[in-house]
Amino acid sequence: MEDESELALERDLGPQPLAEILAKHGLSHHDLVAASTAQLTHKMVARAVKGRRLTPNTMGKVLQALATASGQRYSAEQAFTYVNDQKRKK
Repeated sequence: MEDESELALERDLGPQPLAEILAKHGLSHHDLVAASTAQLTHKMVARAVKGRRLTPNTMGKVLQALATASGQRYSAEQAFTYVNDQKRKK
């Protein structure tokens, strides 16, 4: 049972800086979905904001949509707290 709870904790990383960035620009989850040229869903954006781990592909879609909607580029490190952890593990 402990292994399951450890995995759950690792996947749920809490609110991400992405939420603050969206608020700073006055953007909603829907604004990112609408700005995306790739297939980005409301569920993907919600997971990104909540701190669920994203695949690199989904993370790229979210960052590209954020750049389009806000007119400003953000790195993965600026939007997600766990990116540096992933790089260290490799």
